[in-house]
Amino acid sequence: MKILFHFTIALLVLSLVACNQTKSPEPVKQYTFIGGKEGDKIDTTSFDSLQLSDPFILADEETQMYYLVGSGGSLWKSTNLKMWTGPYQYITVDTTSWIGTAPRIWAPELHKYKGKYYCFVTFTNPKIIVDTVPNRYNVQRRATHILTSDKAAGPYHPISDKNYLPEDWSTLDGSFWEEDGVPYMVFCHEWMQTVNGMINYIRLAPDLSESIGTSTILFRASDAPWPREMKSIGELTFGMALGGYVADGPFLFRTGTGRLGMLWSSWSNSRCAQGVAYSESDKLAGPWVQCNDPLINNSGHGMLFRTFDGKLLMCLHHQSLDSENPGPRRPTLFEVDISGDEIKILGKYHP
Repeated sequence: MKILFHFTIALLVLSLVACNQTKSPEPVKQYTFIGGKEGDKIDTTSFDSLQLSDPFILADEETQMYYLVGSGGSLWKSTNLKMWTGPYQYITVDTTSWIGTAPRIWAPELHKYKGKYYCFVTFTNPKIIVDTVPNRYNVQRRATHILTSDKAAGPYHPISDKNYLPEDWSTLDGSFWEEDGVPYMVFCHEWMQTVNGMINYIRLAPDLSESIGTSTILFRASDAPWPREMKSIGELTFGMALGGYVADGPFLFRTGTGRLGMLWSSWSNSRCAQGVAYSESDKLAGPWVQCNDPLINNSGHGMLFRTFDGKLLMCLHHQSLDSENPGPRRPTLFEVDISGDEIKILGKYHP
């Protein structure tokens, strides 16, 4: 009887081991290039011929190369800012994740941090609805994710599959900032969901693989005197007349006196406009004081970079004011000065 009992127990143990060994394997991540224009021939073109929204330029000292990225997911390379080679694909994602196989790609930024390269980029999956705003908008899943690479030109892949922010928020235009040795992401909580667009920040882990804690609101678009309510200026969004205030494209910088400033965009009397705000504490937490007027009209989503010969330039997109045929958005350069207490535009820069 004892022999039969022990034999039964042994069979039970073996069955449990076999079940554990035959558990379904974890799905294999399928990193695939997305964005850009598949099949496009690599070519060389002048800066003035490029068509690009939300442009961002990384001046990489290691390769002595400028890398230009923007919405849509293409990358361009240049040694002199005048002639650019591209478009190249450089973003890879796990297509089995929420991002999917054909996301919309907005406002990428390239940053070098602690010897590695990072791409802060906004993905939208229009097939996933995470919120509904009555009489306004079905909120699609949209969020900034952080990708990494050992090379400035990529390929970039997600550091992790963790969400940096609540998945039922529509967030975009994530930008990188480091303060007192702590990394942060500054981002927009989109006006399409909140009506009054917000610019927030959240702390990041030292390796940028996840966020820590909850985000904090820095300011709302209507806090500045120059943005205009979208219906009041006749702007349509995806063909809809929606009320509210836009907040887009935060980018932080320090002046020569140590003052902390932020470039950000909204809509003004001359459509998209480039604004600026300054922190009274010279810390990210603020409080933030808005300038009375836009820095540049009919342009937006600006960022700053320094050329290899030391010029400080602002890159942003510009679009014609022609209401019948405004044409495409094009990247534009301005030479700027931040040696004093505030940013000053010196004039348009022609590579």
